[in-house]
Amino acid sequence: MVKSNHFEEIVTVFRNYNLPENDMKLAGYSALIHRYELDVPLPDVIAAISDKHRNYSDGKWRVFKTVQQPPPTLLGQLTFAFRYEGVDLLILKKLFETLHKSEIESIIKDQPTGRYSRRIWFLYEWLLDEVLDTEDAASGNYVEALDPDLQYPGPKRRSQRHRVWNNLPGNRDFCPLVRRTVKLEALRGANLKKDIAETIGNVHPDLLARASSFLLLKDSKASYAIEGETPPENRVQRWGNAIAQAGQKELSEHELLRLQELVIEDRRFVEMGWRTQGGFVGVHNRVDGKPIPDHISARWQDVPQLVNGLLLATETLINTEYDAVLASACIAFGFVFIHPFEDGNGRVHRYLFHHVLARKEFAPPGLVFPVSAVILDRINDYRKVLESFSKPRLDFIRWKSTPDGNVDVLNDTIDIYRYFDATTQAEFLYECVQETVLKTLPDEVQYLQAHDEMRSYLQHHFDMPDKMMENLIGFLRQHGGELSKRALNKEFKMLTADEVRLLEQKYQDIFMV
Repeated sequence: MVKSNHFEEIVTVFRNYNLPENDMKLAGYSALIHRYELDVPLPDVIAAISDKHRNYSDGKWRVFKTVQQPPPTLLGQLTFAFRYEGVDLLILKKLFETLHKSEIESIIKDQPTGRYSRRIWFLYEWLLDEVLDTEDAASGNYVEALDPDLQYPGPKRRSQRHRVWNNLPGNRDFCPLVRRTVKLEALRGANLKKDIAETIGNVHPDLLARASSFLLLKDSKASYAIEGETPPENRVQRWGNAIAQAGQKELSEHELLRLQELVIEDRRFVEMGWRTQGGFVGVHNRVDGKPIPDHISARWQDVPQLVNGLLLATETLINTEYDAVLASACIAFGFVFIHPFEDGNGRVHRYLFHHVLARKEFAPPGLVFPVSAVILDRINDYRKVLESFSKPRLDFIRWKSTPDGNVDVLNDTIDIYRYFDATTQAEFLYECVQETVLKTLPDEVQYLQAHDEMRSYLQHHFDMPDKMMENLIGFLRQHGGELSKRALNKEFKMLTADEVRLLEQKYQDIFMV
């Protein structure tokens, strides 16, 4: 239902958010959400107009000057949104479903060659899969659906009817978007691929292979640890072997199901394959056993459609020049938000980081970045990144608890999972990848070089078995370059005091420079 007030309403609070100043006007998406009472999560950044004649940011708010205030019309607010905020597919979808199509047809007929009217026209027909009663555009330069200065575009495809370049990076069933932020531009400009080449360029292939093997095992262990699991070594190794093969096969429904089978060893208590019931992440009330969700999964009825959309988007992003890390974030986080399995979603989600990076040839063949290990070190940040998607959407999912302690979603939620802003997730993943490139990988190579130097020293000065040499280096590492009393009284009691001092000094000279 459309509210009786118009776009020039003065407000001080919007959806429980206080505006930075008293008596401000909403603009763009915030104005559209307010006027049409759209049942959607708020964007990460929302706009308002100030009479103080300056632009500034304040928390969630981006404040614009009076001179930038849009005309108090549907077209005016949409034009403002496209010009300053970019495209928000979820808001636009809900808006178009609320409006009578004649309102959009009127905009197009009034401005048949307008840059913004044609973008609105294209997005209406693309999102609703419905053809309006309008003639094809006969003139006007082609305009891009996404403004590449505001959001990272996909490949250009011609929409002749609208004279619009469709540069959306996905499809109707899965199309996350990433805003062009200062942080992402700095991370992308750091040229991590060049850093990778420089790190491995002077490393002997055998040493690099050993480093890769260790990092692979480290990533596999970390992926289980994130889930709070400590599996036996054979399961860790098996999952590590799967990660090592990331990117070798095209992603498909069959491949995703195969990965779940690798993750879930004891299948007696898990329904394998796509979910056939609701799903959530959270805890149960200890009194009545009812769910307390932190995240509610996509409706199980929507999973096949969403997964198909995700797979098509994966193919698009992999086979174009779309940034590798951004693509990895969109696909991997999109997968875990959908949560298509009853169990195993988290580990497959983190596998997809490796898959997309490998298919995009971000790293040399055989080299796996231990992204999960970095995530484990930043586990609180990781949880916040997941919650930044999940928590705002809980208010828009109607559900009831089931007798077995699960959830049953009662409303149509598919658009929540196929149209979302992945900027926060992309920034987090880029920082994790940067850490693996600039710190984790060089540190491991440096450690192995020091380890080999220490072993060489031991081989030249002591007739010591391999296992004892490894134990010695391990004890020295655990105690900051010194042998513990336990080691001196047990494993290495045969060493003289002078030999102990010599070994400790040598270790410190090699490892602690």
